[in-house]
This record gives sequence, structure tokens and C-alpha cells, in this order.
Amino acid sequence: RSQVAHCAQSTVGFVDLHVGKEETRSNRDASTRTSSAKRHLRPTSRQEAMNGAVREDGRASDGTLAGYDRMEDILEEFVPEPQLEHVKRVLYGQNQGRIVSKIALPNHVSTLSKERDFDLQGYRFEALKEQLRAPRVVKIGIVQHSIQKETTASYVEQRDAIHSRVLELVNAAGEAQVNVLCLQETWHIPFAFCTREKQWCEFAETLDGPSVSMCRKLAEKWSMVMICPILERDETHGNTIWNTAVVISHTGNIIGKHRKNHIPRVGDFNESTYYMEGNTGHPVYETCYGKIGVNICYGRHHPLNWMAFGLNGAEIVFNPSATVGDLSEPMWAIEARNAAIANSYYVAAINRVGTENFPNAFTSGDGKPSHRDFGHFYGSSYVSAPDASRTPSLSRCKDGLLIADCDLNLCQQLQDKWGFRMTARYELYHSLLAHYVCEDFQPQVVRDPSLGL
Repeated sequence: RSQVAHCAQSTVGFVDLHVGKEETRSNRDASTRTSSAKRHLRPTSRQEAMNGAVREDGRASDGTLAGYDRMEDILEEFVPEPQLEHVKRVLYGQNQGRIVSKIALPNHVSTLSKERDFDLQGYRFEALKEQLRAPRVVKIGIVQHSIQKETTASYVEQRDAIHSRVLELVNAAGEAQVNVLCLQETWHIPFAFCTREKQWCEFAETLDGPSVSMCRKLAEKWSMVMICPILERDETHGNTIWNTAVVISHTGNIIGKHRKNHIPRVGDFNESTYYMEGNTGHPVYETCYGKIGVNICYGRHHPLNWMAFGLNGAEIVFNPSATVGDLSEPMWAIEARNAAIANSYYVAAINRVGTENFPNAFTSGDGKPSHRDFGHFYGSSYVSAPDASRTPSLSRCKDGLLIADCDLNLCQQLQDKWGFRMTARYELYHSLLAHYVCEDFQPQVVRDPSLGL
């Protein structure tokens, strides 16, 4: 126990990560340890961290954790094998009595990920074998990526470069036989909503614009359902801008669209300068691969938002996001997993990657000096299941594709096991909420008489 505490302390402090290494890793083969370090470590960032050449907040300037792409890499490098198994069990839960297992992906896809420098991971969630229902395994995929050009490049160059990169990642997913694929929030543009500059509205597209059209062709090509989150321009209603996810069938037709329900007004997230809360409710789309919902970004902070998709029958809810470390990273690993548990469905959490610098400095009324970037979009996309198990994360620093086989029978099995729907007491909360939205609402507070008047 003291060894694990020692490792955790040295990791969190970003001090000499070699201290105690030989002691804590004595039960591992030296060559395995060396190859692991070479695989996960980013030497430049590690040297920065060791020399103190880091940002003012003490973090590596490229968004790594002391030179490591993922928290999991630090755990695997510094926590001894017997203890590591228990750490993962607590952090990531267990699926059918064991850590979520990896799956083999096609060799040519793995080769492509190395050649084109993107993180590629694959996992399998299993359900109990049933007597009356066959397994309902759906292969889902989530894509995270950075912008591909500086924000000073022309808008056409920026958009086309992103299209080219995403095309590679989607085709890789198709080659791996993914059934349902989700891209990140407003994937076709830099996340410029921190700036409050209206020229970025030029990136907004109609549903027949180039980004949706590209995804429709890819969906048909690979017989893949795709969720394509865009900055939407609604020409029918005065060119209004919306933050929208377009759901595309495996045939290439548009099934429907969902507009972001909750809009942040925190830190640099000045999104209400561009669009307001959505008006599409909580639709669940019945596809040939299952029933899916889309909870866009900030909606993950609202438990009732998650619940509504569950009440409408979702089996998988995708959460395309754009969020930065200084604001939300401690919450990131918790919220999607908690939603999966509470609502008995799978959740796929997707975040973009990289630091996006803008031409003009901006402030956000939070007392911080003017700056040109949001902060680091830390990636770390993952999938969580209703049994509280989850996959490890994609990289914090690289584009990536995560693939997960999900047996949808697990949703009903967990509903039966925990009975959350049966015990939810919806009528109790219906009464509370009905009164809360009224002007004459009074909180139900019982005051201790000893407190006096």
C-alpha cells in the first residue's frame, strides 16, 4: 500500500517519476518496463516536466500529463501489476466479472493508425447469455481530432483540412466494420465560440452543406449510422444558428436532427453569443442497429437531460463535446459513466483534442488576462456501460478512433437487476418540479426551532 501511495504522490506532483521505480516495479520484467516507457512517453514533454519548463499552472505545455498521453499510461508504468489490477477494477469497474476486454482490430486499420498517427483502441462489453434473446452486439465508434490548420488560414482551407483528416478516421472505422459512429461537437470548425466574433458564423451550414453531405456519402458507403454534429444555419427561420447533431441512416438518408438543449455561460464558453437553447426535445432515433440519443456537450452536466433520453428508450447515448482541462477535466470521467449507470444505457463521451489559438485576444468577464486560446482540449474520449464498467480513454494529445462492441441486452439486464425505473418515484418529482416552476414556489425547509427567529 505504501508503494502505491508513493507512486501516486510522485505522479501527481510531477516530481522525479523515477523515484522508487525499481522498487515498485521489481516484479516486472525490465525489458517490458523499458518498452512501455518508450511506447507511452513523449520525451520532449517529459524533459520539460523534469526541468520545470512548464506552464504557470504546472502542467506540460503540450497537454500531456508529465509527458504521458493518458492517465492510464502513468498507472501502467508506475503501479505494480498486482495492485494495478485492483486500481483498474475501482477506476473502471468490471464487465461480467473482469475489466473490459480488448478486441483485435483489422491489421490494415492498425497499420493505418500508425502511418497516419492516430490513437486506435478497441474493446468489448458483454452481457449475460439469455435463453430467449440472442445477443444484440453493436459495434460503435467515436472519433476525436484536432483542427488541421491554424485559425489564421482561410476558412475554406481550415474546413477542407478537417474534412480530409476526418475522412481518414471515418474510413478507418468503416474498414473496422463499425455500425454506429459519432463525431465530436461542431467537428468541421475550430471551436471559436470563446471569441464572440461573429465572422466565425460563416462556418455554419445547412443540412445539405458540405459536412453533412460528406457524412451521408460515408454512411451509405460503409452501411454505417453516423452522428454528424455541426454548426447549423436554419435558412427557413431567418438564418438562425443552432448547435445541432444530424443523425444519418446506414442508407445515407437523414433520420433527424437534435439541437443542443443546454448552453453554457461559464468561463470562455460564450456560446449564447451565437446560438440559444435547442427546440427539439429529447428525441431517440430507432435505427437498424438500435435506439440512440445525442446529448450534446454541456447537457452532460444536467441529470434530467440524461434521464429524458432514457425515458424515451435510448440504448446508446452519444455525448459529442468540446471541453478543456482547466474547467471540466475532474468531472469528465465521472459524468458519462454516472449517466450510463443511472439510466441503464451505454454512453459514448467524445471530446476534441489540442489547443486552438485565435488571431485576436479575448476576455470573458472572469477576471483573467486577455488570451488567445480556450485552453487544452484534452481528448480522453471513452465509452461507459450500464453496469458501471468503462473503457480506458483515448489520448489527451492525439487524434483517435475508439471502437467498442456493445451487447445491448445488457441494458435490460441492468434494468431488471437494479429496478431504477420501478423505484424512481417519478410522480414525487413531477409534483416538486410542477411547483418549482411556479412564481409562488416555496422551498420545503423545516427550520430547527432552537435557531430562533
